[in-house]
Amino acid sequence: MEPPKQETVTAPSPSPSTAQKPPIVVMLPSPGMGHLIPMIEFSKRILLHQNLQITFLIPTEGPPSKAQISVLQSLPKSISHTFLPPVSFTDLPPTTKIETLISLTVLRSLPSLRETFHSLSVSHTITAVVVDLFATDAFDVADEFNVPKYVFYPSTAMALSLFHYLPRLDQEVHCEFRELAEPVKIPGCIPVHGKDLLDPLQDRKNDAYRTVLRNAKRYSEADGIIENSFLELEPGPIKELQKEEPGKVKPVLYPVGPLVNREVAQPGPNGSECLKWLDNQPHGSVLFVSFGSGGTLSSNQITELALGLEKSEQRFLWVVRSPNDKVANASYFSAETDSDPFDFLPNGFLERTKGRGLVLSSWAPQPQVLAHGSTGGFLTHCGWNSVLESVVNGVPLVVWPLYAEQKMNAVILTEDVKVGLRPNFNENGLIERQEIASVVKCLMEGEEGKKLRYKMKDLKEAAAKTLGENGTSTNMISKLALKWSNSNNISTLTN
Repeated sequence: MEPPKQETVTAPSPSPSTAQKPPIVVMLPSPGMGHLIPMIEFSKRILLHQNLQITFLIPTEGPPSKAQISVLQSLPKSISHTFLPPVSFTDLPPTTKIETLISLTVLRSLPSLRETFHSLSVSHTITAVVVDLFATDAFDVADEFNVPKYVFYPSTAMALSLFHYLPRLDQEVHCEFRELAEPVKIPGCIPVHGKDLLDPLQDRKNDAYRTVLRNAKRYSEADGIIENSFLELEPGPIKELQKEEPGKVKPVLYPVGPLVNREVAQPGPNGSECLKWLDNQPHGSVLFVSFGSGGTLSSNQITELALGLEKSEQRFLWVVRSPNDKVANASYFSAETDSDPFDFLPNGFLERTKGRGLVLSSWAPQPQVLAHGSTGGFLTHCGWNSVLESVVNGVPLVVWPLYAEQKMNAVILTEDVKVGLRPNFNENGLIERQEIASVVKCLMEGEEGKKLRYKMKDLKEAAAKTLGENGTSTNMISKLALKWSNSNNISTLTN
């Protein structure tokens, strides 16, 4: 019987010339702000425990976005960054899905990553490489340099459990998952209908499916997996992932969430306007409406949402973005567009809701909005970063998933931890104004909304505890920081 996996790394004993090299940890995010932000938050927490150097090596397919540059330049001096040379996608069809593009960006960046590792190893001891969930091809370079390797999983423990289960599911199921009559029973999780599994699993003939499966199969090679969740939020999958199984080698799981930005940044003009407006609203009375940096709606759905908010008679703060069927889609890697979202709102809507509602174009300081006492609800696309910000601030949800793993997140929030309401689509795929008004009113005024608020308050307290001085997440981060600061004896890094 094979013993449980120990987190060990075999490396030659350091010579006197290398023993004094300072330790450095390499972070390898995939392109896109949604994956970069939590990895940055994790890095900042590591620095609270050890005097380490951390460097971000960022694969690219073009110039970095203004948002990427801004957030990276604001980091402490001990966190550096390098944008790897852009790779080319001219050989790929325009229909190539985002998961494939992300993974190929990493794969095609391996030569430049290898060169950068060479340069770093001259002056430093690389004590760990931490890769994004779609960046396991970088394990090959880590192995060449005998560096311990970790996966940073920025989404739910439920999705991580699905990744572990996927190779077996792939063998056992021969149809499309959405065609299954029974829900998929992911280990440790509430059952999920196949149609609600993450987007790249919806077409098993597509390269995106094979990309996810290939990455998932390599997770077992990792020395550890860093998960952006915590036990009280997802007890089932976390316990399942931490369970030792006779004869099976499993990476060590480090639940370190919720990793959210808790610093109060200086807001720009949009931010100052909305925070000042919130100051003048009654406590807990405002519904915050935002679909994240990459979420867009159709023009018809924007109209229904606007009229539904108006019909609900509730106060709201809406971050509106241009519709995806009227303007050219912004790239996943850079979601910046030049169109004015206000041009797509219903006639007279702004005038009719003036005072009760505030509409902002494209951006708002979300962490500060969710932390504001006047915010009493959040209509969200269920991006995991946004969900965790809600949890930390105790704000209940209206869930409106759009893409990626967001339908799975919605299942967790409405059916498992029960801190959100989910509106229903009509036969044409639209959520109609009456449905929106009803769900919003229920969350903000109804008895069911009160129950959700109490449950979210409990999660807020649990999150504060796990992030506290002796909390589980804090201890996990401290453990990793200590492990990675040991540059003089990397061969003895054990669990």
